[in-house]
Amino acid sequence: MTETELIQRLSDRINFTTDIRKELYSDMGVKRGLRNEDGSGVLAGLTRIGDVLGYEKQSDGTLKPIPGKLLYRGIDVEDLVRGIQKENRLGFEETAFLLWSGALPTKEELESFRSLIMKTMPLDHRTTMSILSLKGGNIMNILARSVLELYIFDENPDDISKDNLIRQSINLIAKFPTIIAYAYQVLRHDQHGRALHIRHPFEDKSVAENFLFMMKGKDNYTDLEVKILDLALILHAEHGGGNNSTFSVRVTSSTETDTYSAIAAGIGSLKGALHGGANIEVKHMIDNLKKNVKDWENVEEIDNYLLKILKKEAHDKTGLIYGIGHAVYTISDPRAGLLKEMARELAKEKGNEKELALLELVEERGIKKFFEYKTGAKKACINVDFYSGFVYNTIGLPEEVFTPLFAMARIVGWTAHRIEELNSPSKRIIRPAYKNVRPQQGYTPIEERK
Repeated sequence: MTETELIQRLSDRINFTTDIRKELYSDMGVKRGLRNEDGSGVLAGLTRIGDVLGYEKQSDGTLKPIPGKLLYRGIDVEDLVRGIQKENRLGFEETAFLLWSGALPTKEELESFRSLIMKTMPLDHRTTMSILSLKGGNIMNILARSVLELYIFDENPDDISKDNLIRQSINLIAKFPTIIAYAYQVLRHDQHGRALHIRHPFEDKSVAENFLFMMKGKDNYTDLEVKILDLALILHAEHGGGNNSTFSVRVTSSTETDTYSAIAAGIGSLKGALHGGANIEVKHMIDNLKKNVKDWENVEEIDNYLLKILKKEAHDKTGLIYGIGHAVYTISDPRAGLLKEMARELAKEKGNEKELALLELVEERGIKKFFEYKTGAKKACINVDFYSGFVYNTIGLPEEVFTPLFAMARIVGWTAHRIEELNSPSKRIIRPAYKNVRPQQGYTPIEERK
């Protein structure tokens, strides 16, 4: 039997080995995807870090959709953002401090914390040379490999004491922007023959500004670009313990594995198209729409295009209007509203108001056509991915870093949940059960097998 024939035979068996009827799940009370029948998540743990609110429980036990809220350590993320904006400051580092410590920092604490992060951002020559030598078409893979390599350079990589967990967390939040920026520079050099620019981060700049500097160079970004990237990082920093990548970090952390292995698991989860790649899919969908809709202000044309998407006749023929719908939020995603608000300022600065108007029209008509076509569908709203791709594209960031940017922000939530998982008084290795539905069979001698 040839290698091709063997692989094909094994591949053909997949249809049989994975044939588990949907009815069995309900018959046996199994929550597919750890979801309840109403779409809410199965309660798998307790946390004091973040809270994602999209429903309100009624006296009869049913869930009533409410305008979405996202809480960081009990503070409404909208209040956090408004407070930072009112004081005309950047807030990602402050958000990290809040999520790790459970309290907003004093001015002195914030200055010391920010200084430590900036001082830790540069990579030593071993990590830099490793990134320069890593080949691959996806920065998330390079990020995961680089994180695993940081284990080698850590003097106490397996130490899970509180002090060491904080030290490792600071190292990761500081190193992610540099690794991602350098990995992109290598990627554009290898794939497009562009000049290789390895720029060292400044100790007196923010995470957001340092990233833009390392990506684009000095004087190639504006203050507004820094502010809106900082906002995007705040809004993506945490989203409860149940999102797939954070849950992956908590599952692996519950085994008491090292920090770098746990975070690599989170990166692998986030890389998946159903999790961290939605903003790229929105961009691709809008790019396709612009090619196929002549008049961007014509409601009828937009409606016809969106209906074709829903009927699996247009774009990638999946039937999905990307950026609409969320596992928890129903009436509104608070992150989307905050990002959309600043996106208007950015569009005005960049002369990109026509495209933003198109996005807003697609938002309005997309939700309407979704409910008209999907009879009986639960309430749906746009999510943060709907505008984040537009924001990143408008400030001149390539789509290769869209998902890595998500990781650059979410490393804060990942490390916060890892610390909580390892230090909970009632900690226990996470081990859910799977019911085997394959009947038992006897052993057949090899000569009798067909």
